[in-house]
Amino acid sequence: MEILVFKTNLTDTKRISDIESELNFHPYIIEWNVDLHDHDNILRIVSNNVSPESIEKLLFNAGYYCEELE
Repeated sequence: MEILVFKTNLTDTKRISDIESELNFHPYIIEWNVDLHDHDNILRIVSNNVSPESIEKLLFNAGYYCEELE
């Protein structure tokens, strides 16, 4: 199990709901959340074997910005 952390532009619940089903039904994502109180709107994902690039692409394809934080 690993934890991935991303900076995003998911600034409100409407934007989060746009990607919610993609993340909820992803076969390797165990848990996820977005911290709207953080100025970087942090997306935190607990997963088994998910590449950061695949998450960045998923959000990009939905029209949002996402960059992994080291």
